[in-house]
Amino acid sequence: MDIFHPLAQVYAEKHSTPQDSLLQELELFTRAHHQASHMISGFLQGRFLQLFSTLVQPQCILEIGTMTGYSALCLAAGLTSTGQLHTIELREQDARVAQSFFDRSSHVAKIHLHCGDARTIIPDLQKTWDLVFIDADKVSYLDYFNMVFPSVRVGGYILADNIFFHGQVFEEPIQGENAKAIAAFNTAIVNRDDVIAMVVPLRDGLSVIKKVK
Repeated sequence: MDIFHPLAQVYAEKHSTPQDSLLQELELFTRAHHQASHMISGFLQGRFLQLFSTLVQPQCILEIGTMTGYSALCLAAGLTSTGQLHTIELREQDARVAQSFFDRSSHVAKIHLHCGDARTIIPDLQKTWDLVFIDADKVSYLDYFNMVFPSVRVGGYILADNIFFHGQVFEEPIQGENAKAIAAFNTAIVNRDDVIAMVVPLRDGLSVIKKVK
């Protein structure tokens, strides 16, 4: 049976706990005002991120690619009482929108938004990460992974979004710089012996990677 039944999304949303009012407002705002609103995590993936974070109960979360802040708010829900989430966004306008919603969240004191290039910001954070979420420029996924991996604790997780890249990674031959970069990332991860990885066919594909040594 095809797991991508055309009604699966509707059914899954109907039988999942609804998002809270702030997330609903943020999603509606993003879809109405952002020219790339399709990039928002959205309800089902957001709920997955929230539950995953709650199960891990991280002390330190790193998010690379804030956009308007939807996924950060979902991830922050699982933080310990003293936990901190650091999220990095390159675009100033997106960062301003995200901060405006963070300021209205009960997690505001735990969320630290950095605006700029992740490559220069990450080394200065000097944290040990329990959970990392990569959802930024696709050509840099492997660079981001290699940059953060040494700082992820053994037993910690890295999540990478859009690893199907609109289905383009299924094509032969793969076309386009982004799709080729994502395909190379996926191949590199599955061939490592220091992680356990699983691809979750949720939205545009989500890679769940556990550091085991």
